[in-house]
Amino acid sequence: MTDSSEALRLQRMEKTDLPLSRSLFVTALLYGGMVCIAGVLGAKQVALGPLKVEAGIFGFLILVILGSATAELHGRRAADMLVRIGFVPLLVSMALMQIVLALPADPDMYPPLRDAFPIVIGQGGRMMLAGLISYGTSQTLNVLIFAKLSQGEGRLVWLRAMIASVASQIIDTLLFISISFGGERAIGELMVGQMIAKIVLSVLLVPWLVTAWVALGRRLDA
Repeated sequence: MTDSSEALRLQRMEKTDLPLSRSLFVTALLYGGMVCIAGVLGAKQVALGPLKVEAGIFGFLILVILGSATAELHGRRAADMLVRIGFVPLLVSMALMQIVLALPADPDMYPPLRDAFPIVIGQGGRMMLAGLISYGTSQTLNVLIFAKLSQGEGRLVWLRAMIASVASQIIDTLLFISISFGGERAIGELMVGQMIAKIVLSVLLVPWLVTAWVALGRRLDA
């Protein structure tokens, strides 16, 4: 590498002022995929014992885990940028879904699949808006709470992640359900059920998964 190219590389790194690492690269790839798939998974309602929840929560919980782990490994600024850049694959996937739905189906397509596809993939404008608002708000809040609780010490990652996840998931539920269904149906029972399920999953899954991802990230960057 020549001196001029090395100098240019260093200048670019100074402009971004963000760490360029294996863990951040892998996290960003997975984050983009989860942003896109979470909405699709939400088309199915799953039963976890007495709890009933839309399956998209698993994708969003992974986003919470990746956001918290990024804040721990690379700082709040990197995690906030990850959330903002996540809007790109989310918006592109929404646009592609609408284009595909508008295109005529192949007459020879398997009929049950042809009939079910618009139901599973299709989302109204109000629901898409709700998804964008709840995603941006809840994920940003998750990173904010996680970072604030650290007080610069970097201790109790699992506890900070759990608290941040619970708070952000409550806000996510409030925003998404009220924007999507407010004025069209009774939302109280639906909202309470979703909150309970998300809180339980946040307590059971998030602490050890964030701890594991932070450990993996440090190993990747070692």
